[in-house]
Amino acid sequence: MKELLIATNNQGKVEEIRDLLKDLEIKLVMPADIGLKLDVVEDGSTYAENAGKKAVAFAQASRLVSLADDSGLEVDALDGAPGLYSARYLPNPKATDADRRAYLLQNLQDKQRPWTAHFHASIAIAGPDGPVRFAEGQCHGHIIPEERGTGGFGYDPIFLFPDLGRTMAELGMDEKNRLSHRALAILNAMPILKEIFA
Repeated sequence: MKELLIATNNQGKVEEIRDLLKDLEIKLVMPADIGLKLDVVEDGSTYAENAGKKAVAFAQASRLVSLADDSGLEVDALDGAPGLYSARYLPNPKATDADRRAYLLQNLQDKQRPWTAHFHASIAIAGPDGPVRFAEGQCHGHIIPEERGTGGFGYDPIFLFPDLGRTMAELGMDEKNRLSHRALAILNAMPILKEIFA
């Protein structure tokens, strides 16, 4: 069976991507499955650049087609922050997702609501020797001042879909994988994957 390496060690992302790709007849491989430990410096100026760097590094190291993503939350009242730095929004390397959510809310306290925001995801797919191909996805909502829901990770508990009246963390996996930025990016990447693995 053909193999696709998911170039991340983030278990939350792995579960989402695995669910999104379950209908493709390919074997999904995680870096830990093949004893691959890579720490790619994400110093690109765009999500696509960061995703591309990861996909290429993992593809070259593993000799497998690799899929990487880079994503972030952009809050309008904070001029698009935390954006590219969503996972590193606090300078403390030991900061947790909860710490970053609290810091974001602290920075929004004097801003007028609603706090409109969107999640952005860039997917990069690279072969060991081939070009890098990209797909994008976005979802829009509001940041709310109190956490709701126990699903998801990152900023999900404070990201509200106004039309649903629920946060990303209150959605089941099926719903999240229809609405989330990563789901839409993977959906847009499907033609690329089908072409590669045809």
